[in-house]
Amino acid sequence: MTHQHQKKVVKSSKLRRRRRIVTVLAGFIVLVLILGIGGYVYVHYRYGQIGRVNVNGLTTQAAGGKPENILLVGDNSRCALKKYSSFYQKQHSHFGTCSQVGGGRSDVTMVLHLDPAKHSAYLLSIPRDLWMPMPGGHGLQLRVDDSLNSAEDSYLNLKFGPTMLVKAIQQDLGIPISHYVELNFYTFERVVNTLGGITIDFPTKLKDYYSGLNITHPGCQHLNGTQALALVRARHLYYYDPSTGTWKYDGTGDLGRIQRTHIFLRVLASEIKASALSNPLNANALLGSILPALKLDQGFTLSDLVSLALTYSHVNPGAIPTTTLPVIVPNGTFHDLANPSNYQAPGSIVLPYQPNDLTQISKFLGSSATNYQAVKPSSVTVSVRNGSGVNGEAQQTATALHALGYKIQSVSNATYAGSDSEAVVSYRPGDLAMGERVLSSLTGQAIMAQGPSSQSADVVLTTGSTFTVATPPSSASSSSSSSSSSGSASSAQSVTQLANTNLWSSSEPVSWWDPKACPSK
Repeated sequence: MTHQHQKKVVKSSKLRRRRRIVTVLAGFIVLVLILGIGGYVYVHYRYGQIGRVNVNGLTTQAAGGKPENILLVGDNSRCALKKYSSFYQKQHSHFGTCSQVGGGRSDVTMVLHLDPAKHSAYLLSIPRDLWMPMPGGHGLQLRVDDSLNSAEDSYLNLKFGPTMLVKAIQQDLGIPISHYVELNFYTFERVVNTLGGITIDFPTKLKDYYSGLNITHPGCQHLNGTQALALVRARHLYYYDPSTGTWKYDGTGDLGRIQRTHIFLRVLASEIKASALSNPLNANALLGSILPALKLDQGFTLSDLVSLALTYSHVNPGAIPTTTLPVIVPNGTFHDLANPSNYQAPGSIVLPYQPNDLTQISKFLGSSATNYQAVKPSSVTVSVRNGSGVNGEAQQTATALHALGYKIQSVSNATYAGSDSEAVVSYRPGDLAMGERVLSSLTGQAIMAQGPSSQSADVVLTTGSTFTVATPPSSASSSSSSSSSSGSASSAQSVTQLANTNLWSSSEPVSWWDPKACPSK
């Protein structure tokens, strides 16, 4: 072979190699484009499956990656489940039909606090039975879950729904809400079934005749979607006590259910993360189970979802800290005398308790909490109204607040709020910090509400049945002083006794009979 021929062969070989490289690169680019376009189409397809709900009054997230709060709602609407006919027919014997249980309530109400600076997440549960002033209700108070129930529109002359629920949480508890997310019973059951069930450890046998829960033996066992739904809905729980050989009533109602739900969600979240990460097909199936019944507020964009996924991708959902708002469980039947047609059976109403609630919420919000402590009492005018019916209580409360430095504008009477009621701190729109400052001066059953801009004082305090006003620091060591709003030690003692006997704290230990995660293999 001549030297010139060899050069031609080498040159030809190089050209073929270059063509192969160019072909491979071109193929790779085309593949990337196809996958990219396919991924784009897939993401938009899945995003398009999500339902929308109009929610007004949401708090716009501050620029610069500040913390935000997302309201997570489990809507128990039976009527909305009718379109899932087989599920509805199978389950309505346990949760009631559309005609039996009208409207929809927030069976689960949780706030997810996300802090991008720390890449952290925290979860706060608000008991569904928390008694709260309804925004725009002119003194009307209902359970927080009722604020979602549009079936009440006609006879209470208010517009109930997601906007009312968001406003109640923002105005009464001082928790800003950036976004709204809603799921229902059907979605929950489908997710568990898509995972192939979930394994939970039960220390003993459990029953709930209302939810259909029936755990027949202790130990780790696999639950399908129907059984899992029965567990998280259990509010009338009975447990088997092997030491006595008898069944006993749990008695914690929704508060105990919240704790069991926290445990269950940790296990479920860990299962979802493990399943989705291990197999794209599993991830696709889970999305198909969740998204069609998911509802987001109209401002929750695709870029918001992608940003959240990227920012918190390393957060272990099974290890997210959870807590419950501290509340008081009233004794006996609760009568709302301001609204005589409304009464509640024992255990179906819980009341806020200060300073525990305000402290817990401030801790939960972290750096985004309102700096109410910077508000000087001397800059706040307060009007006090007697809502307890106790003779002279408004004047005694005003005197105690004046001793703390507040400017008292007026003292008057209000509609009797009942023998077991909460003090209500009403502030003008935009003056939340002033409301929280006055609230921080109270101990006992008390909550905030946003009043009208026309109210003459910065804050209007309507007294309730069991609360005290803080003692001025200069008098704290004086034996003649009292922290009671009525000026008597008996009121302070009643508040202390109430806290000792009826306060359900977020730090309550889980009962021994409640389920837990199974040990890792």
